[in-house]
Amino acid sequence: MTDILHLLAFGNGGWGAALLFAAGVTLSLSILGFLLGAVFGTLAVGGRLSARRVPVWAASTYSTVFRGVPDLLTIYLLYYGGSIALTHIGKSMGGTGFVGLPSFATGVLALGIISGAYQSEVYRGAWFAVDRGQFDACNSLGLSSFQSLRLVIVPQLMRHALPGLGNVWQLVLKDSALISVIGLVELMRQAQIGAGSTREPFVFYIAAATLYFAIAGVTGAVFRHGEARAWRGMVRT
Repeated sequence: MTDILHLLAFGNGGWGAALLFAAGVTLSLSILGFLLGAVFGTLAVGGRLSARRVPVWAASTYSTVFRGVPDLLTIYLLYYGGSIALTHIGKSMGGTGFVGLPSFATGVLALGIISGAYQSEVYRGAWFAVDRGQFDACNSLGLSSFQSLRLVIVPQLMRHALPGLGNVWQLVLKDSALISVIGLVELMRQAQIGAGSTREPFVFYIAAATLYFAIAGVTGAVFRHGEARAWRGMVRT
């Protein structure tokens, strides 16, 4: 027990600070990826609801492809494909050597693209869950499309979307561990480093699992609180 406490201590020779910092990287990566996914998801659902064929086709293709392709493959394609493109651009400008994309930025983009595909489906389902009478009421009041969305439709849409978004958040949090394959030292990678250095894999992987559980528990409570507030005074059907 003393050896375990020493390994996870925050002082000299301990890995506690490194694991906690890596947990912060994981949380930051997940939050930014989720928020970027909200942007992609909103654009995609706008395309799905369009009256024109091209936006519908593009949005449907995006959602289908990135929900069907393995997440690890998406990460590899973005990192190595983007790095190769940058290297060619650099060479055309007289540069030499390989130009790699920043691991953190690539991870945020990858998680944003992946989660956006799932969020688009959540938003689409929530859109159709809003009572059609609300749209008629907006028209009868003479509200513009922007006013209707901002004041009436989106608040009700988010009420229906929050449970699904909570599930997508958990997906993003777990997928953040995959970003370690492109060199980012997040929580899972730091646990691997600690386990390899000390030959105590059980200690470090249990510590990582505990930190993941803590992050998931706290953020899950935030989503449940937001859902409870959104439905306050309402009767669910």
